[in-house]
Amino acid sequence: MEHLLPETALVVEGGGMRGVFSTGLLDGFLERTFDPFHIYIGVSAGSTSLAAFLAEMHGRNRKIYTDLSTGPEFINLKRFLRGGHLMDLDWLIYSKNRPFIVGMTDVETGRTVYKTTAAEDLEHVLKASSALPVVYRGFPMVDGRPMTDGGISDPIPVAEAIRRGAKRILVIRSRPRCQVSRRDALSYLVSWSLRKYPALQATIEAHDRVYNETLTLIRRPPEGVSVIEICPPDSFRPGKFTRDARVLREGYEQGRAMAEEAIARWERSSLT
Repeated sequence: MEHLLPETALVVEGGGMRGVFSTGLLDGFLERTFDPFHIYIGVSAGSTSLAAFLAEMHGRNRKIYTDLSTGPEFINLKRFLRGGHLMDLDWLIYSKNRPFIVGMTDVETGRTVYKTTAAEDLEHVLKASSALPVVYRGFPMVDGRPMTDGGISDPIPVAEAIRRGAKRILVIRSRPRCQVSRRDALSYLVSWSLRKYPALQATIEAHDRVYNETLTLIRRPPEGVSVIEICPPDSFRPGKFTRDARVLREGYEQGRAMAEEAIARWERSSLT
């Protein structure tokens, strides 16, 4: 599959609990049996949204976001202070039907590793792609190398889709269109805590620049490539660590409601 030159691609951004938007949008696609894509690329929460979509598990991730993820099994400060994970990904289980490409960050080099998953490693790769440093203690090993959150090194893997030959790309964002990436307190904490890993630390410090350069690529793609960007509305309220079930349900429904518009935009683009 990796050796083929795909014509169309579906790319899904991560963003922690903001991924509830892509979950809703992709459930809307399932409801309309919309799946014209040749290649699928996701990082972090975006990869888990894609996993449920490819397995045609409508409503699976909605339940995870609005029910299971709001409980103590997922985010537990006391467990973290006792030396465990703040965010425990081990209990998340996904169907392993169709392979797709997941981006992870190599801890030792700071570079993105794109892996075409298979049934036997899908769950482990998804966990590695979503394992935010410090928040998730330790680094999952993939192919003998320590990996961490794929959104650190390539938050919106549009360039990778283009590199693989995609000419028409649908990008599902997890932030409103007007938002750019700026460093926050958590970013500084994570960077400081990883001072023993200078390459990874440098990647974290470059994250905002890479993110904002990717937005420019999305809106000014190279000649012969068209990119459709689907963003949450300005009223979208979920943040990376939101646990309010009502806010998450609202974000899910906002994504689901935009499915018809996204499909219409895709179909119009095919006529140009």
